[in-house]
Amino acid sequence: MGSDSPIHYKQNRLKQLRAFCHAARTGSVSAAAEKIFLSQPTVSLQIQALEREFATVLFERRGPKIKLTPEGNLLFQLAEPLVEGMDKLHDAFTTQCGRVDQGVLNVAAGESTILYILPEPIRTFIDQFPGIELKLHNVTGRDGLAMIRADEVDLAIGSLLDVPDDITYRPFVAYQPALITPKNHPLANKTAVTLEEIAPYGLILPPRHLSTWRLVDLVFKQHSLAYRVTMEAGGWEVIKKYVELGLGVSIVTDVCLTGNENLGVIPIGQYFPSRSYGIVQRRGKFLSPQTKCFLSTLDHLFANRIVETQPQTVGETKWEDAFLG
Repeated sequence: MGSDSPIHYKQNRLKQLRAFCHAARTGSVSAAAEKIFLSQPTVSLQIQALEREFATVLFERRGPKIKLTPEGNLLFQLAEPLVEGMDKLHDAFTTQCGRVDQGVLNVAAGESTILYILPEPIRTFIDQFPGIELKLHNVTGRDGLAMIRADEVDLAIGSLLDVPDDITYRPFVAYQPALITPKNHPLANKTAVTLEEIAPYGLILPPRHLSTWRLVDLVFKQHSLAYRVTMEAGGWEVIKKYVELGLGVSIVTDVCLTGNENLGVIPIGQYFPSRSYGIVQRRGKFLSPQTKCFLSTLDHLFANRIVETQPQTVGETKWEDAFLG
């Protein structure tokens, strides 16, 4: 179009595009209506108005669920940054004026991340930006990714290796695997151990469906060694407690070790991969000023521990929990 082409502005355009983008993210007209506090018929009418204007079909409708058509996906890619930019215009303006003293920041993370990685960044962030309300969501697995995709959180912090196409992952710190034992255990004073030495002792592991268990199983099988699990327990703090009580040994990531535990700790990085933690976001998401401030805090605190995104494998198998270990 030439520069003399008229600009057709419609007062309802932003409302229509906002309804369309929320429907695209959630895959549901009713869910989109709930998110933007409108009735379902109103959202449907706004989407239909866009379809008439662009003379195309934006969604394939399959019962209560909807899916973007190729044309709908194109419009979504174009409209999403515009809608987010308009919705965040006030915050962006105040940031450019040097005033980031209000607003809300939603962060998702798993329990180990909340306990061992985030305390110092969160304390620093709150000290620097006391007017920003920080909401920390303790989530695991698919729930965390679902919140990111639905824009229910601004970002997440956790472990993510197999990165979906619509998600970005920027690791900033990595931790190493370790064998933990009771203080009086025969292996406790060793500086290095082999799998053959570990195999006779009962293991305390996280629940069977998590990657830690599957990883341990794979490594021992690759070395043709039998092993036994004496206890299945959720959470590193629980596992450490029962190892201290002498009920078994465990294989953990040293992110959970403070140095104050009554445990023997032996590195076992020759058998198990390190585990990275990083920033998880929806690809193309508009970064609010509050998000940028939090990311700046993380970058400053972990400036000397930035890690590259590299496959963490054992044999030909990738290992990490789906999200937020």
